[in-house]
Amino acid sequence: MKKDFMFSSESVTEGHPDKLCDQISDAIVDKFLQRDPYSRVVAECAVATAIVFIAARFESDAVVDFTKIARQVIKQVGYNDPDFNANTCSIITSLKELPYSGYRYWDARQLSDEELDLIPVKDQVTVFGFACNQTLTFMPLPIWLAHNLARRLTAVRQEKILSYIAPDGKTQVGVEYSNRKPHRIHSISILASQNQQNASIVAQQEIKEAVIDYVFKDEVIKPDNNTRIFIDCDQSFAIGGPSVHSGLTGRKNAIDTYGEYSRHSGAALSGKDPTRIDRVGAYAARYAAKNIVAAQLASECEVQVTYSMGLARPVSIQVETFGTGAIPDADIAAILEEHFDFRLGGIIRKFNLRALPAITDGGFYRKLAAYGHVGRDDLKNLPWEELDMVPLLKR
Repeated sequence: MKKDFMFSSESVTEGHPDKLCDQISDAIVDKFLQRDPYSRVVAECAVATAIVFIAARFESDAVVDFTKIARQVIKQVGYNDPDFNANTCSIITSLKELPYSGYRYWDARQLSDEELDLIPVKDQVTVFGFACNQTLTFMPLPIWLAHNLARRLTAVRQEKILSYIAPDGKTQVGVEYSNRKPHRIHSISILASQNQQNASIVAQQEIKEAVIDYVFKDEVIKPDNNTRIFIDCDQSFAIGGPSVHSGLTGRKNAIDTYGEYSRHSGAALSGKDPTRIDRVGAYAARYAAKNIVAAQLASECEVQVTYSMGLARPVSIQVETFGTGAIPDADIAAILEEHFDFRLGGIIRKFNLRALPAITDGGFYRKLAAYGHVGRDDLKNLPWEELDMVPLLKR
């Protein structure tokens, strides 16, 4: 396996059209679950110039105003320019209420182990979870830094530190590795959209100081004299957003997970209720991988879990530690199979996934839709980020 290499990952701000779609989709999921925790819903969104399209399938006792939710998200993200804003954009919906099934009325917290075995998954999918010791959040350094830059780019806009910054932006960080450990910052790229009326005052130095210098001030590895820094405030990008490029739910899977440093399933995470194993299975796999690394059984760990339609338990659990395991990978996989519950009902019960939108201020799933579903230190009490299995694993 290659030991010395350069790897880059990108992130985008919450105003990027794809992330805007993810947030609308997850805000819909939150609203359904807040009003009916047994709701089944899949919501997908697309945006383009002045148009928002929402397609959803659902079975629920809740009544949800899709258009109102979309306009609220657009306004909160900060789009108020004439080309695209919450008040004047056209919203088209294609909604299908699923026939009553009765299947959804089960409470995982009240079921026995035998009863959980009777709840099958409805999809055939392979999900991945990853963790490493490159950062305190057990995330690869490139995606960790890219997310921090993207969040800061949003913060300087919201706090009016740089008043000319618009909601849409992109960041990318390249890291050089030596012996598979981060060695230096190879490159940093920031694409910042701006308000048209203020485009002439955009200053690369201001963005460098307010965003890059701010993010790296407490980092161990900092940019050096040879680090390539590229800040693009191109007038052709103008205000960015849907008026410039379209967006779609689930199109930023790598940004949602590990910045392609590790594999991901390819299935969208946003816009799905907790009974969708392609979403919650990825959270369970991350939980397992993170606890393995935190317990020092490996420096890097990728957990692969494969589900087959109609079965409750996964048909395969595999572990890859890339030569860093303290014990054989097969032994780690056996430990996971014995002590971690990867069944759909078990995951919902462990993480309380149906109740979280109702007990979390401002909803729960929408907060995951920008800046990653895993490795978040800015969100408190993400259940799959807990390290409660470390004592058991160390034994």
